[in-house]
Amino acid sequence: MELNENAEIDTSQVEDARGSGGGGGFGGLPIPIGGGGLAGIVVTVLLALVGGYFGINNLGGGGGETPSNNTNLATECQQQDAVKQLDCRNVLYINSIQAYWAKELPQAFGKQYEKSTTKIFQSRVNTGCGAADSGVGPFYCPADNKVYIDLSFYQQLAKELGAPGEFAQPYVLAHEYGHHVQDLLGTEAKMRRAQQADPDSANLQSVRLELQADCYAGAWAKGATGTTDAKGNKIFKSLSDADIQEGIQTAGQIGDDTLQQRGGGTINPAEFTHGTSADRQKWFRTGYDSGDPTQCDTFAPGAVNQGD
Repeated sequence: MELNENAEIDTSQVEDARGSGGGGGFGGLPIPIGGGGLAGIVVTVLLALVGGYFGINNLGGGGGETPSNNTNLATECQQQDAVKQLDCRNVLYINSIQAYWAKELPQAFGKQYEKSTTKIFQSRVNTGCGAADSGVGPFYCPADNKVYIDLSFYQQLAKELGAPGEFAQPYVLAHEYGHHVQDLLGTEAKMRRAQQADPDSANLQSVRLELQADCYAGAWAKGATGTTDAKGNKIFKSLSDADIQEGIQTAGQIGDDTLQQRGGGTINPAEFTHGTSADRQKWFRTGYDSGDPTQCDTFAPGAVNQGD
């Protein structure tokens, strides 16, 4: 994977809240699942999906947003060799993902894309969905339409979860922006209504939503080399088969069954909220191979083999 060092890094799509503090603990009643010792890896709160690897946060309430200051980030990302800096590279990934959906969403679904801001935080953050800490992992909050990430998560992803590849980073972000697309299309709201109407299907509905976000990430990956900045410069110079394999590997390392085993527990499909490793890999690959987000209908009968 090679980024274009001449691409314009648009830091306006990011809010930098590092060093701002973050308020109280995570709202609601978090219940860790996935085996002993994995508190914070995958969390459910009643019928809400909260955080998780990688999740969508539906908690209500919270103490208001953590303030941001982009001055340092904007300065850093204007310097020479900015693409070598972790935070600037991630801003460029976000630019690519949003450029992709700005073109693809109207073409595929007849819906205009609305940009979502990513808020980079450190340790703790206040959101429209409540207060969260880094243990939750990256997440999307429908209440304020923002993606949240502590960049130190990538170290955990590499050292503890066995996904060290560089492409793991844009995959994480593309998955979260997949949740934003679901929010724009009304998929997330429809899923929550289905959970409320049939509580017994709550976990299956969650799995469907997460696998679709994986598929959307794959569709972006297919089109990533075609994305450009505001001046028409390509954002990616190249994206190799090895990079895509890193994305597939990452998807495999964060499947519910793999996380449960890693935590020393037994595999319990009744507790799955994100899908098995095989399913996560399958749907990322479906998005990538087709390059068509309309092929990501994980809510179709038989699309997911978990209680269909």
